[in-house]
Amino acid sequence: MNCRSSSRFLLLLDGGIATVMFGVALAVAVTPGIGPASAGGTAAALGLAVVQASCLLWIRRRPGYALAVAALAGIGLEAFCPQLGWLGLVAVPLAYVARLRSPRISLFALALLVAPTPWKLVTGGWRDLLLAVTALGLSWALGELQRGHADRRRGRQRQVLSRERERISRELHDVVAHHVAVIAVQAAAAEDVFDAHPERARAALGSISAAARSALTELRAMLHALATDDGSDPDGPQPGLAQLDALADAVRAVGLQVTMSRDGIADDLPGGVQLSAYRIVQESLTNALRHSQATRADVSVRYDDGVLRLEVVDDGPAAPRRPGAGTGRGIVGMRERARLLGGSLDAGPLPAGGFRVQARLPVGVAR
Repeated sequence: MNCRSSSRFLLLLDGGIATVMFGVALAVAVTPGIGPASAGGTAAALGLAVVQASCLLWIRRRPGYALAVAALAGIGLEAFCPQLGWLGLVAVPLAYVARLRSPRISLFALALLVAPTPWKLVTGGWRDLLLAVTALGLSWALGELQRGHADRRRGRQRQVLSRERERISRELHDVVAHHVAVIAVQAAAAEDVFDAHPERARAALGSISAAARSALTELRAMLHALATDDGSDPDGPQPGLAQLDALADAVRAVGLQVTMSRDGIADDLPGGVQLSAYRIVQESLTNALRHSQATRADVSVRYDDGVLRLEVVDDGPAAPRRPGAGTGRGIVGMRERARLLGGSLDAGPLPAGGFRVQARLPVGVAR
């Protein structure tokens, strides 16, 4: 799920919770004997309930300000309709603040909201006081649990990203080392024939220039990190687009029907781009085998206008996905490969079923 889809989902979720909040306030406010005694009081309570609930629609952008507005609206709700709860339903915005901010800030907010709760002894009794304190404490605890879970998930994702960057760094190092070796050999050849055969020296210098430009392109994508041993063979040849047919044959052998489509592919694409393209296709097909019930996958590789475009679509069954789905290790690694080359990658389920991975890898500067 991309950022735009995730933002829409969160807005819908917050809107749904806000609607429930207002629905609860409405039910209490219009109940005879519980809500305000006058029609004016009921209208004022409902207006304040709208203000308090609507804070959820922008609380993710300004948690502190939104909670302050919700608390101020809650003061009015406490006056007009104390049976609704302490300061109305301010416990809900408090849970958001605990989810979005550090404990140092959220605990301070909790203390400010708990401090005046003894007022419940005036309007109600010990039971109302305990309910008010308990509701605030539980809402803060719920938000803090969600914040801790999100922090742990981000930590695991950072670890995955770090390992993938190390792997990419090692692979790109091998590609750049090849170009540097070509430069060294051609430079030595040019020196040997510089006086006797200037045309051959000129050809060698041209090869050096081409190899240097290609090496610089790869270096722009390299990470300045030491590669670690992840169990693969660092001395083995790095795969490229030429090995995609062999990859498709290997996947077909284990039961997934693969079709391969190519258009405009040249043999002189940079090695780092070819390697990343191969890894993206490889990971996409692996995910189709492991994580879905797909029986077919269509792979499209197309080069035009200085951009290598990849698309892998499988026919797995449609399944609902929560926000953040599709951000496991495989997709994190594919997206990082595309980003390091100045490109982009989108991955997600299709409405009618199946899963699609689309990558855009700029290679025009290396041509």
